[in-house]
Amino acid sequence: MPSEIMKVIQNQEVNFSDTNMMADETGSQYLSFVVGEEEFSVSILKVQEIRAWEKPTFLPNSPHYIKGVLNLRGTIVPVMDLRMRFKFKQNHYGATTVIIIFKNSKKEKESLMGCVVDGVSDVFNLEESFIRDIPEYGSDIDSRFTSGIMTVNNNAVTLLNLENLLDLNLINHPYSGGQVVNG
Repeated sequence: MPSEIMKVIQNQEVNFSDTNMMADETGSQYLSFVVGEEEFSVSILKVQEIRAWEKPTFLPNSPHYIKGVLNLRGTIVPVMDLRMRFKFKQNHYGATTVIIIFKNSKKEKESLMGCVVDGVSDVFNLEESFIRDIPEYGSDIDSRFTSGIMTVNNNAVTLLNLENLLDLNLINHPYSGGQVVNG
């Protein structure tokens, strides 16, 4: 894990909307992070900021993987624990645990969602032509939550589909661990 990223996160929030730390590279830019023993990535354009771990305010009657909400400068942001969302083994929240605030756009409306991850790995550039389809292998992670797989530094990194992962209509999807509500 790049120490400079973690130092910044531990001392203050990292806001990606006003940083140009990756300006002169080619390809699309991605943020990679660890959940359990797996590495995932998202387009850096979907990242609002990274915050050090803080316990969210609990929301009654929410799915077990929704940890609560944060007040982000006057905006109430729901927080999802990705380890719980993907049915990974529980882990304690430690020094590298962070909340990544993602931007999600749906029908011209932008919303924010925080996701608890075990640690931030890297920011890297990759040509989109290097992203491959994920082979079918019987994973517990709903395939609608993934967009592909890439190789970064000889490691397989799963690209997440944030539009589906953060879609509140899929909160009670059977793979999510939530209860299915019949309307």
